[in-house]
Amino acid sequence: MFTRRLALTAALATLATPALAFPDRTITIAVGFAPGGSTDVTSRLLADRMGPLLGPNARVVVENRPGAAGMVASDWLRRQAPDGHTLMLVEASSHALAPNAVQGGTRYDPIADYTHIAMVGTGPMIVVTQPNFQGRTPQEVIARLRGSPPDTLPFASSGVASMPHLSAEMLASVIGMGGRYTHAPYRSGGLMVESIARGETQWGVAVLASAAGQVRDGRVRGVAVTGLERFPSFPDIPTLNEGALPGFDLENWFAVIGPPGMPAPVTAALNRSIRTAITEAQLRERLLVAGVAPWTRPNEPTDTTAFFRAELAKFRQVVDRTGVRLEP
Repeated sequence: MFTRRLALTAALATLATPALAFPDRTITIAVGFAPGGSTDVTSRLLADRMGPLLGPNARVVVENRPGAAGMVASDWLRRQAPDGHTLMLVEASSHALAPNAVQGGTRYDPIADYTHIAMVGTGPMIVVTQPNFQGRTPQEVIARLRGSPPDTLPFASSGVASMPHLSAEMLASVIGMGGRYTHAPYRSGGLMVESIARGETQWGVAVLASAAGQVRDGRVRGVAVTGLERFPSFPDIPTLNEGALPGFDLENWFAVIGPPGMPAPVTAALNRSIRTAITEAQLRERLLVAGVAPWTRPNEPTDTTAFFRAELAKFRQVVDRTGVRLEP
């Protein structure tokens, strides 16, 4: 009798507890850069598919909050309500590079201050130059960089402490030319690449997703990608690893996170929608064309947290090896 009474009490309690209504309003994915860059492009492609997967009336929008290579938006996100309606698409700049390279560190802890939801994809960086830059192959471009007088070949980035900034500084360090080039930071990868196309700057190491369109159009020259293998949608562009700089390997990545303390059922629902979206053939193809390889490894929230920890350790080694330290 006592057991039956307990079972009845539990059943009544379940009926009395309202079902989790999520989402009950528009979900916003914040982006820490201006429109047109890699993170912005990736977030919009993802948002288009997440909404229908979360429910018939679900709506997901993107909000740009540029500043300090994603650090401003990252600091803002950790103070938002943990109800799953405010998220952020982040990349290696703000959650692996900046905590290691910025003088004094960041205001936020990339692990403790967030709910890690899911990985979205990875992509190499790409060395880009003006179309009339003297040197076409990776070897020729590196020779030109080595042979130029100090400060005569300014490079662009998507902001201080961004992946393009570190990548250019790392390249300069590896070829023995650290500190020889003037840095011109912009508010997004799109603006960075546009500055090279217009001749405001001479070169840069962009996130491939930011430069893909202008490389295809010939407005900038794609010299080499920074991963160990050529990227599927740009098979004719060599890697630095192929001969110019053997062993050079640096990739960017994208992940969705939220404020700390999000309810597990909400996190799980968002994780499912992202995992499903990036396995769909149409979105996968659109991401690849944009320069992002959809994530194929285990992708539960715990996997995302583990990846963040590993990337923090990896970028600590990169920063220590190159000696790059960035002002906040």
